[in-house]
Amino acid sequence: MSATTSKPIVLITGGGIGIGRSTGHAFGKAGYHVVVTDVLEREGKAVVGEIETAGGSAEFHLLNVRSTPESDALVASLTERFGAIDCIVANAGIAHKVPLPELTDEKWDETFDIDLKGMIRVIRPALPAMKARGTGAIVCISSIMGIAYGWDEHVHYSSAKAGVVGLIRGLAVELAKSGIRVNGIAPGYIRTAQLLSEKHSLGPAGAEKAGEFIPMGRIGEPDEIADVVLFLASSAARYMTGQTVVVDGGLLVGRY
Repeated sequence: MSATTSKPIVLITGGGIGIGRSTGHAFGKAGYHVVVTDVLEREGKAVVGEIETAGGSAEFHLLNVRSTPESDALVASLTERFGAIDCIVANAGIAHKVPLPELTDEKWDETFDIDLKGMIRVIRPALPAMKARGTGAIVCISSIMGIAYGWDEHVHYSSAKAGVVGLIRGLAVELAKSGIRVNGIAPGYIRTAQLLSEKHSLGPAGAEKAGEFIPMGRIGEPDEIADVVLFLASSAARYMTGQTVVVDGGLLVGRY
């Protein structure tokens, strides 16, 4: 809790669309003050408006997680205002389709810089205040493509998301004694702009086709990931740390 609000504080990266947007709504309804960050200013501000219209509390900050100075400055400002951040949801990411012959060092580095290093940039400066308080929750978004599947023309993405699982495990062990829990989610096929992109992913028709192979008979919705994020951040998950929870409608266990 902060000195200026009785509400716990959650910082969400990539909060303007998709899973990030739904996560902001879930935390807002749960009584958190939601700090929405994104490179998409219009979308991020719209989410804040939606949360406030629903009776919640939120604010938007333009943040590119590729920038260490920007990340440090934002977390420092929030820490000064609120004392400490109660929860960080490291969600920002990209998944660009790039065939191997076109996978340059620059494209590889861009994906890792956002999808993996972008997480530690936001988490690292928040840790001193979390440790001083002796509590905190961190939730990182990985993917089934990072834990079980390879994805052709997305080798860089699968590699970065596999790295997220290692980040979760390493942080969890190192931070447990400080009262900070670190967990993650590996979503399956979720109805987001990324999945519905014809250029970079399955597209609308492919997404619906994928639903036929999922035991629950459909692809997932962003709010179905957001609810699990909220659970992992809550006291209901107080004895969980270092885990990456698969939320995929039974896809991984149901493919024969």
